[in-house]
Amino acid sequence: MTERFKPLSLDEMTPEQRRMAENVLAGPRKAMQGPFSAFIYSPETGDYAQALGAQVRYKNTLPEKLKELAILVIARFWTAQFEWYAHHRLALEAGLDPAIGQAIAEGRRPERMSAEESAVYTFCKELLETREVSDATFAGVKDRFGEKGVVDLICTMGYYCLVSMTLNVNRYPIPADATPLKKLA
Repeated sequence: MTERFKPLSLDEMTPEQRRMAENVLAGPRKAMQGPFSAFIYSPETGDYAQALGAQVRYKNTLPEKLKELAILVIARFWTAQFEWYAHHRLALEAGLDPAIGQAIAEGRRPERMSAEESAVYTFCKELLETREVSDATFAGVKDRFGEKGVVDLICTMGYYCLVSMTLNVNRYPIPADATPLKKLA
């Protein structure tokens, strides 16, 4: 399969697309890969999306390992191959136990998680599966990370759902040597 949105060179872009690309390239990402090759086709919206993504990814109040845990739950939920490929490595680099990543990849609740990991995992799964969270689940995150942490977790989930949907619709490829996520029943 090939990407549905043709990647554009700077020379092929409209002035609005070039502005968005320059904003992406001027930030910490340094590349127009992943969802940005599709976002460029709606540069005004894409620019807002990339700004939200920069905030969520690089200025989040959640500890890096927990933010990456949430992203893996989202990637698994959407079976977003590139999202999983990109963030599984980052999660491991941030200190996430490989067994947690493996369980999520298999669609299972990880057996051994810290209290913080369990709070984030439970919040993500409950919100995805029931479209809301219980008072106990809300408190599990709020008591550890405050209201700002709850909002940062919700925004992380929302942004990476947008990214996952975009990647899936675009059929953004993973490297040939990467192991794809299996579809869950």
